[in-house]
Amino acid sequence: MTQPISRRPASLPASLEHERHDDVSILRLARPHKRNALNDETVLGIERFFAELEADVRAVILDASGDNFSAGLDLSELSERSTLEGVTHSMMWHRAFERIELGGVPVVAVLKGAVVRGGLELACAAHIRVAERSAYYALPEGQRGIFVGGGGSVRVPRLIGASRMADMMLTGRVYDAETGQSLGLSHYLVEPGAGFGKALDLARRIAANAPITNFAVIHALPRIAEAGMREGFMMEALMAAVAQGSDEAKERLRAFLEKRAKKVTEF
Repeated sequence: MTQPISRRPASLPASLEHERHDDVSILRLARPHKRNALNDETVLGIERFFAELEADVRAVILDASGDNFSAGLDLSELSERSTLEGVTHSMMWHRAFERIELGGVPVVAVLKGAVVRGGLELACAAHIRVAERSAYYALPEGQRGIFVGGGGSVRVPRLIGASRMADMMLTGRVYDAETGQSLGLSHYLVEPGAGFGKALDLARRIAANAPITNFAVIHALPRIAEAGMREGFMMEALMAAVAQGSDEAKERLRAFLEKRAKKVTEF
């Protein structure tokens, strides 16, 4: 196993850090003094990172420095905008976060402390979420006189339902890590300080999969789930044929039949 390589590509701002663990790439929010609040520079840096992801990366971990994942939009940068400027700004966040959700590889997010406002919207763009017990979730936009703009009204209701999201926005309700886990905001719940290690274990497990299968899971599966039954069955059949027709899939199947493959174990 190689040692992690820390570096900041020239295209990344100082608010983001990057390192590699073999075929797993780590992007880390690095504004702990601001609870990793997201300014435009950081959001655009996230977009560039995923747009320029190295070809040999098989999985990404989205991590954060300090005690908090992200307190969301940096309100100190919030200025009066025209309606058109507001729409354009929101669409910039959408574009950046779609690079995560609809990119080339699965993304595992490590959640701790504040996962609030835009921080929750960012987390929900990841495919797997590991929460430490310090994590808490909130959408206090109603108290700030604003509305979600980073894709939250699309992604969050698909996890917890529109009525629960409305409650969070209207009343300022906060969910702790345990409740968030039970509602589906996270997939794994670990002790404080254990989030990155768990995420790295998961990312390495994911990276060992056939790339075509990982691609199918993050691109085809959501579309199949949203489609009608007949359309879904057809998309599933087509994707299954594409996946099992790859050379890697054929070799993995031969390895299984010849008892050369690793056995599936609990994780």
